[in-house]
Amino acid sequence: MRTMIRVTVAAALLTFAAMPAIAADEVLTGSLLCAKCSLQKPDAHECQDVLIVTDTKGTKAEYYITKNAVAEKAGEACTQEVKATVTGTVSQKDGKTWLTPSKIEKH
Repeated sequence: MRTMIRVTVAAALLTFAAMPAIAADEVLTGSLLCAKCSLQKPDAHECQDVLIVTDTKGTKAEYYITKNAVAEKAGEACTQEVKATVTGTVSQKDGKTWLTPSKIEKH
């Protein structure tokens, strides 16, 4: 019985250790622009919001906004530059940095 309990506990610990870390939401402030219309990215074939964030040294970073219900409700920037604060999780895919929003506040 004790051996069975030890094996069960060990298996549970290994399963927990193998689970990916839950990404914490990040809060980023910058300008929302359209990759196709405003930024004229050659690989953009449809409107795609991108949050441009400038750090204190003047370096710009691009965060492509994942299209989900939050992004749809906020609406696309398209031909405008919209100041915004976006809360969400950051990931890398296809050589781009993506931001999956849980909240978008336009200023």
